[in-house]
Amino acid sequence: MLKIVKFIGYIFCYLFYPLSFLVPRSKRILVFGAQRGAFNDNAKYLYLYANNHLKPSFRPVWITTKRSTAKMVSALGNEAYWVASPKGFWFALHAKYWFVNSYTSDILFCLSGGATIVNLWHGIPWKCIEFGIKEGVLAKRYSKEDKWDVFFHPACFIRPSYVVSGGEMITKIFADSFRINSNQCIPSGYPRNSILLQPLENVKAHIARYEPQYINDLVERMAKYDRTFIYMPTWRDSQRNLFTTGMDLEALNNLMKEQNALAIMKPHQNTELPASIVYSNLVFLEGTADVYCILPFSDVLITDYSSIMFDYLLMPDKDMILYQYDYEEYISERQFNFPLEGNIIGRKVTSFEELLECIRKKDYVVSTSERKIFLSKFWGDTMNKDVCANILKQLNITCEA
Repeated sequence: MLKIVKFIGYIFCYLFYPLSFLVPRSKRILVFGAQRGAFNDNAKYLYLYANNHLKPSFRPVWITTKRSTAKMVSALGNEAYWVASPKGFWFALHAKYWFVNSYTSDILFCLSGGATIVNLWHGIPWKCIEFGIKEGVLAKRYSKEDKWDVFFHPACFIRPSYVVSGGEMITKIFADSFRINSNQCIPSGYPRNSILLQPLENVKAHIARYEPQYINDLVERMAKYDRTFIYMPTWRDSQRNLFTTGMDLEALNNLMKEQNALAIMKPHQNTELPASIVYSNLVFLEGTADVYCILPFSDVLITDYSSIMFDYLLMPDKDMILYQYDYEEYISERQFNFPLEGNIIGRKVTSFEELLECIRKKDYVVSTSERKIFLSKFWGDTMNKDVCANILKQLNITCEA
């Protein structure tokens, strides 16, 4: 029954999409949205910037697929609507600019006709993405174009008007992956990274103003430990549960207790947490939680093939462990745009035993010289820009416009 309802819903959207091109759109209305109805990532930080710097010349509106998110964002004193509500539907249909983290489905794809779609994306494309994917599970969508997979993912085939990019190498990858021209890539950093470079007092003020209470409580708890690790594995196309695969949680928890340390376990937002996991020195966050305001208070990132590596090292004195226990299996699912050799930084380990030993010996320090070379290669001069202002200026969205 659910599949039938979903099918009918998509049929309706396909029929409505052409009509959305006929609706006049206002350049003064900017709508923002995120995957799975969340309030997070680049769209969130650009939205908050727009609220603080563009009013009353422009009207930034958060549109979400979850009523609870709309209620939460509205409670912060900002304008937000559930997309299926009359106002949510109206603003999505009349906004000239759509800012999304991934796809128009972050809001609702069938309302996007005629809008300027700005895809903020969510990381340096270390792995092959979108139409660059030739192998693995997602190839049936992008390369082989399986008819049912394509039918249920129409937003993946709507070419964005712009994609936020970095240097020349990254721009070429995005242009090929999204099937757009290189001049449609906005050379900038990511809005979410702005908070990583703020003084800690400013980050705390942001958390007090915009984040749920459990984030405030977590940051206070982190201060009680000598060191905080954060484990952020990337998305697997096979959707495995990464917290019980390749990891002994009991052993990790015991090591954290020995070192008076805390480990925050943060899955990709497409990965579900197993139920009822409770450990004294491990904290499990929901995949949709906004982790960027937490990162400045952590000390060591543990990741694998995630582009979070490129963001985390923007902060000085942060260290890195790359836990790549399933490399051969992973590359059979997803190819890379550039090889690991010469393009990664941090201590690489390939087994859980190595990971524990690395943590035990504190063998994960990233040198200043390594960090400088790495950041210059992947971020260039975007690190020195006011990211949010730069993105909006490129689109001619300024109070003087």
